[in-house]
Amino acid sequence: MLNVIIAIVVIILLTIGIVWLIDKFVPSKIKPVINILLWGLIIYLGYITFMSVYKEIQFNQLKVKRYAVVIDRLIDIRDSQLAYKDVKGEYADTFDKLIKFIDVDSVPITQRRDTLVLDEERTRAFGGVETMKTITLIDTLDHWFVKDSIFKGNNRYKNMADVGVGKEGAKFKLEAGKLEDIPVFQASVEKSVILDDQEKYLVEKENQVVSVDGVNGSALTVGSMEEVNTTGNWPKNYSKKQ
Repeated sequence: MLNVIIAIVVIILLTIGIVWLIDKFVPSKIKPVINILLWGLIIYLGYITFMSVYKEIQFNQLKVKRYAVVIDRLIDIRDSQLAYKDVKGEYADTFDKLIKFIDVDSVPITQRRDTLVLDEERTRAFGGVETMKTITLIDTLDHWFVKDSIFKGNNRYKNMADVGVGKEGAKFKLEAGKLEDIPVFQASVEKSVILDDQEKYLVEKENQVVSVDGVNGSALTVGSMEEVNTTGNWPKNYSKKQ
């Protein structure tokens, strides 16, 4: 894009130079016609330059808005998956499982406490002398429902598989499994899906982003199937939720 802009600016400057030369050396009878054509070319090239820059500005503004929508949904997926793992000991590998869990299951609120009890085996070994041991008890104090805690009574979780912007009907890709016996998950969507109706060269440029202020790579993701990680690949400024 920068090379195109530079080339257009150079052409505009050359055209202005040509206009000056014509004004100096071309017969006055044909000067008006040539000058009109050349100034028309200058205006046209200036318009192209402006639109090339303006389109990128518009693209970036739209991108930020759409990314914010997608990131909020990925955060909902992550929070729901963490609650699912607290109860099931693993992550859901389909949205149907995750949505059903949110609908009907609850997460226990527990309290751990240590207490002393009689160690019968050691008591017998010591000829009846009472010997105590410490054990840890886990008490269930209450339960909280995911749909009430995370979604505050909002039913948006029923459509959590939907990307919601960009390509019509697009769904997030959801994966789950284990990495060295540790549960992992990943939810993702390609940038080309989010920006489906935008100029292809702008989308391709966005796929190549490597920046601390941008979303690196060709997709928005939360979690990972390659490492134990439940964070997203976006900077904090893209969403109010984290």
